[in-house]
Amino acid sequence: MKALLKKYRKPLLFVLALLPIAIVGGYFSGVYSWAEMTEDLKQQVLAQIGDHLSLFYLSATVQTVIYAVICGFFGYLLSGKIGLMKPVRFEVKPLMAAIGTALFVGLLLCTDLFYFRNHIPQVAAMYQEKPSFAYWMASVLYGGVIEEVLLRLFTMSLIAFLAWKLFFRREANPPTGVIIAANIIAALLFAAGHLPSTMQMFGEITPMLLLRCFLLNGFAGLIFGYLYRKYGIQYSMLAHAGAHIVWKIIWIILL
Repeated sequence: MKALLKKYRKPLLFVLALLPIAIVGGYFSGVYSWAEMTEDLKQQVLAQIGDHLSLFYLSATVQTVIYAVICGFFGYLLSGKIGLMKPVRFEVKPLMAAIGTALFVGLLLCTDLFYFRNHIPQVAAMYQEKPSFAYWMASVLYGGVIEEVLLRLFTMSLIAFLAWKLFFRREANPPTGVIIAANIIAALLFAAGHLPSTMQMFGEITPMLLLRCFLLNGFAGLIFGYLYRKYGIQYSMLAHAGAHIVWKIIWIILL
């Protein structure tokens, strides 16, 4: 037992550090998801859980914790095997790159305000109110940290590892092209993963909503994946969380 703890000490400590973020982020993700549900969907959920809305929030929290623990632990190991796990600390140059990325992606997300809001009535309706506290917390903690663990640390690393072992196993390390391809696939999966929440929020998936989902989330995912590959997962987390902050600050100022 001691030998196992010693062997897996770093991934276990990484997961332990994620737990508070997963708990708080998961809870507020549940609160925000409930607030954005259509009335019909709310009634369907209540029919299953009764009037115990706390069960819905608890379920969202537990689900997030499970995802964080499993994907954080195995993602850490996979990242190390493909050479992408960097020391979890912050240095000046990559920190500046992460902050610059947060500003750039935050402005990219503002195309929702300047373009999609004018062409999609459901998006325009969303911007009638300023972002709630639950939305802030869910975006920064769940979106910024947990999504990076799920999509970059775990999914991108797993795709790269499998492609390396299946097609380039004679190579000592996965080729750069494999890592890039894994980033593209993970970014597409990241965008596709937002389709259920898009359906939940707007009640349908139109061609414009589909374009919005893949353009904003897919392109951002590519950039976050680059930061993960170049500097480490902590910088993609920082950039992702920061992008949400920049976007919402502009949202508040303009509205």
